[in-house]
Amino acid sequence: MSGFQGHVPGSRDYRRLLVGLFFGGVATFAQLYATQALLPQIAADTGSDPATAALTVSASTLGLAVAVLPWSLVADRLGRVPAMAWGVIAATLLGAAAAFSQDITVLLALRLLEGASLGAVPAVALAYLSEEVAPRHVAAAAGAYIAGTTVGGLSGRLVSGPIGEVAGWRWGVASVILLCAVAAAIFLLLVPAARGFVPGRMRARPGQSVMSRLRVNLRSPTQLALYAQGFLLMGAFVAVYNYLGFHLTEPPFALSPAVVTLLFLAYLAGTVSSPRAGAVAVRRGRFPVLLASVAITAVGAALMAVPSTIVVIVGLVVFTAGFFAAHSVASGWTPVAAEPDARAQASSLYYLGYYGGSSLFGWLLGGVFTTIGWTWFVGSVIAMCAIAAMLAWAALRPPRVS
Repeated sequence: MSGFQGHVPGSRDYRRLLVGLFFGGVATFAQLYATQALLPQIAADTGSDPATAALTVSASTLGLAVAVLPWSLVADRLGRVPAMAWGVIAATLLGAAAAFSQDITVLLALRLLEGASLGAVPAVALAYLSEEVAPRHVAAAAGAYIAGTTVGGLSGRLVSGPIGEVAGWRWGVASVILLCAVAAAIFLLLVPAARGFVPGRMRARPGQSVMSRLRVNLRSPTQLALYAQGFLLMGAFVAVYNYLGFHLTEPPFALSPAVVTLLFLAYLAGTVSSPRAGAVAVRRGRFPVLLASVAITAVGAALMAVPSTIVVIVGLVVFTAGFFAAHSVASGWTPVAAEPDARAQASSLYYLGYYGGSSLFGWLLGGVFTTIGWTWFVGSVIAMCAIAAMLAWAALRPPRVS
């Protein structure tokens, strides 16, 4: 193992790694957001308001946020690939049970456990990438993985929405679980065993307890600024996709649920922008690409305040492209900037902030939308982007060369 320098583009294992993680991203994120395209139906079926229906999304992301740190410890003990495999299998089984739950409390509990199981992949994938891919190519490889997450998020919404409209939201969710079972099988067949990491090696090193690995990350201004990117930008992103459907079914738009579901095709902008951002970051540096991506996200949000369907769609595409570009850079930067023995914990803390923001703002901004309207909702999203940019400027800007 000592001579292993990481897989490089063109090698068989590099291709297997990227394709395997791509399908791991599909299996994870399709079911994580399987209910998002169905929120209006769930609200109508349960007699809930939009913010309450959105708890079906927040429950899964909250479970994931809480579980990422424990999964990083499992990965240190058992290995990166076994941890991801166990998580994906457990999540698929829990998702199947959730699809047919008849009680809203049971549904939320199962979605919470499903999210906790899904935490294995985002908690471990980027640490695995940083250890298995040659350092120069990690940013581009991370972009390819994030592209898989966008396809997963898109496919889950596009599959569940139309089927849910015809057969009910439960069958819409069940159809996504079937898709995820296929993607999980491909992931398990393709992803290569780790060569850059030995399970349990942390136990043999003095002074490298779990708490010390967490502390070293939490004391780093660089890491904290990166976690803030995930917390704020993901919170804004999920809130937009949670409530845009409610906004567009009201006047002056009055779009049908089937047409609103098609708006999730905007996810394809993220599929394109995330690997592109990773490749540009290799050439130009991570900081300017991150800052530009956050600015693009804010511009897209501003466009969605215009009461025109075409302008809202353009804004959604721009917003989505900017968000996934920023997420690709920030998430790939996190393990690279961490101490080598604390990479899994660094990635887990990033995703703790990422999905913590999703759970918090995915619910909280629903109150803004329902009480004071869409314009103030969009203003809140833009403010979150501005705060993320200021924190990046303060802590991530490279020092000037005199």
